[in-house]
Amino acid sequence: MNATYTLKHLKYFMAVAQHQHFGKAAQACFVTQPTLSAAIKEFEEILGLQLFERTKRSVLLTSVGEELLERAKEISIQADALMELAQSRRAPLSGELRLGVIPTIAPYLLPKFMHAVRDSYPDLTLYLKEDQTERLLSSLHNGQLDILILALPYEHDGIESYTFMQDPFYCAFPKTHKLGRKKSIKNEDIFEETLLLLEEGHCLRDHALAACSWPQKQQTNEFGGTSLTTLVQMVANGLGLTLLPEMAVQSGITNGCDITAIPLAKESPPRDIGLVWRKTSGRGDEFKMLGSFLEESL
Repeated sequence: MNATYTLKHLKYFMAVAQHQHFGKAAQACFVTQPTLSAAIKEFEEILGLQLFERTKRSVLLTSVGEELLERAKEISIQADALMELAQSRRAPLSGELRLGVIPTIAPYLLPKFMHAVRDSYPDLTLYLKEDQTERLLSSLHNGQLDILILALPYEHDGIESYTFMQDPFYCAFPKTHKLGRKKSIKNEDIFEETLLLLEEGHCLRDHALAACSWPQKQQTNEFGGTSLTTLVQMVANGLGLTLLPEMAVQSGITNGCDITAIPLAKESPPRDIGLVWRKTSGRGDEFKMLGSFLEESL
């Protein structure tokens, strides 16, 4: 085989596989549809294989296309790691950085984070994505994101992490509640209460249950909030109490509501906030430098 494929072939191949549409894939790659179609045809000719089943309505991967897609992702990630390593050696914390953040951190930490990073590393350009943990990790492993800010611990293969701060929990309830007389809230103080939590899929739900050592056999409220703001409104309307991370309380999430927020007792574990990246990334030392900077700055 004289001809060989390029990283651009892989990029276009993965884009068509993701969007299942040549037009949308071309837009995502910032090229015309004829350019992308020609590149895919050339890639198939180089490999001697049909990668897609094409109809007027859909584009589907063939079985061999599905097999090669996983390998293409691995090669693309390794190629990115090579460039990342070279960049980190030239000028650490410069250029582009694609950052993913979970919703229970983003609105409360990012203003301080962005200000600190912008002042100290003006040559670093951040692109942000907010989503739930599992989807962010999927984007990280697929090479769509470079680094994440997550609540830890979170068990997952193929990642490294750096914890840069702790975020204790507060118990929030109406101002007229009997717990308002306490300086700190013990776990047993809330076991007989109606506990309102985020819906399944939010890691804060699990961290909150761990923080108050909620009995496994005891049910929480069946209605799960979609955001911390929703939970605060539910508490304000007397539907129960909830647990809020300190960063949300300090950001004023309860302002304007008849709600009191009192910290949990010291023995209650906080959630750790940290950076997470692929073990194969060439920017590991750079990300540790960023973690150390955040630990000192926030």
